[in-house]
Amino acid sequence: MAHESHEQVDAVTGVTTTGHTWDDIQELNNPLPRWWLWTFYLTIVWSVLYAIAYPAIPMVSSYTKGVLGWQSREAVEVDLAELRQQRSGMTAKLAASSLDEIKQDPEMFAFARAQGKASFGDNCAPCHGAGGAGAKGYPNLNDDDWLWGGSLAQVEHTIRYGARSTSDKGHSGTMPAFGRDGMLKREEISHVADYVRSLSGLPTDKAADLNAGAKVFADNCAACHGDKGQGMQDLGAPNLSDKIWLFGSDKATIVEGLNNGRGGVMPTWHGRLDDTTIKALTLYVHSLGGDQRP
Repeated sequence: MAHESHEQVDAVTGVTTTGHTWDDIQELNNPLPRWWLWTFYLTIVWSVLYAIAYPAIPMVSSYTKGVLGWQSREAVEVDLAELRQQRSGMTAKLAASSLDEIKQDPEMFAFARAQGKASFGDNCAPCHGAGGAGAKGYPNLNDDDWLWGGSLAQVEHTIRYGARSTSDKGHSGTMPAFGRDGMLKREEISHVADYVRSLSGLPTDKAADLNAGAKVFADNCAACHGDKGQGMQDLGAPNLSDKIWLFGSDKATIVEGLNNGRGGVMPTWHGRLDDTTIKALTLYVHSLGGDQRP
């Protein structure tokens, strides 16, 4: 590609060139359209006027306020105040009613679920998913398998105080690290992992010693998970006899949990969310998977 730079007049159009030529193709120096120039000038004028009228220019520790005194944050606060005013009547009803009373009132229940869904999206969805389907290590709230109980009162307590959280009233209890802390040998962990899989009807290796696994389970796991692995909600110990697995049902995942323990954390929302919002969240979460419970 040849490139030259010398200004001349185009013989065909009579327009001066810019002096740039690529492969014998000259660039004409045509003026910009008037309408485009005037539009460009108007945008400059508009930006100057906007900077004068509204908050626009950052300074060392503040910013220009604008002669109109309008701010988007204040506008949002006004809109939120109006929304709270519109909802105040129903919100007051929620605050004065018990969870059971709200659930029995179709209008209040619909309002609570709508408010709870919005709050769930803001606070709970990052862990439990937008629809409450959960993920590995985060419970699915759409089924009826509840680590700490699925009644209205139990769900409210879990939301309010969390699990293994900073609240003294939160759920506590963790699964020990049997391998890391030397409580079980490697072969014992392998045996009990096979036995745990068998509790929910999962296939095990032909060489698996389920009798040895049952003994390890009885000696070390039954105190929390129950004699038949049915779980214990007071301790947050999951039911091992169903088909629902929080971290996974393959043997390697079970062995990893036995070696290093388990103990996910749910934060306490008491003090971070008001009581009415916690009620709404409780009713929404309860309706996802425990609605058949009282």
